Amino acid sequence: MRVLGVDPGLTRCGVGVVEGVAGRPLTMLGVGVVRTPADAELGLRLVAVEQGIERWLDEHRPEFVAVERVFSQHNVSTVMGTAQASAVAMLCAARRGIPVALHTPSEVKAAVTGSGRADKAQVGAMVTRLLRLDAPPKPADAADALALAICHIWRAPAHNRLQRAVAQHTAKASESSWKGRTA
Repeated sequence: MRVLGVDPGLTRCGVGVVEGVAGRPLTMLGVGVVRTPADAELGLRLVAVEQGIERWLDEHRPEFVAVERVFSQHNVSTVMGTAQASAVAMLCAARRGIPVALHTPSEVKAAVTGSGRADKAQVGAMVTRLLRLDAPPKPADAADALALAICHIWRAPAHNRLQRAVAQHTAKASESSWKGRTA
């Protein structure tokens, strides 16, 4: 499974591609940051984020895109920019028919470090160890993007089983309610 992790942000949008399956060693295929100038007009910044993500999608051809779920922060302008960059990443993937998964920061931290309260240094250290890198990716946004991809690879099998079970249950429920109407 090849996953593009996206740590959304307007100034720095972390991106990282990891390939592998749960229970086996993972491989980093690429890591970086899509940057936009803080003083540029918002629309142009969003276009720059889109173009950067499109380049990563073109180059790495991921099967899934994992995006950090935006959570409420104290600074409203920061959360708005993060949400806008997140929407751009989801749009780019959806346009290509690539499934998108959202993961909370605490879910990613727990998956990678064992603790949902881990700090950035702990996440960076575990990403380095799990991907057998010489040093933690810099900046932290890049390491966070790789952590998102790792989290998705590890959690996808359970998530996919759950989705199938819900779909089967929904189909059976629809079928029985349909039969009840036609009888």
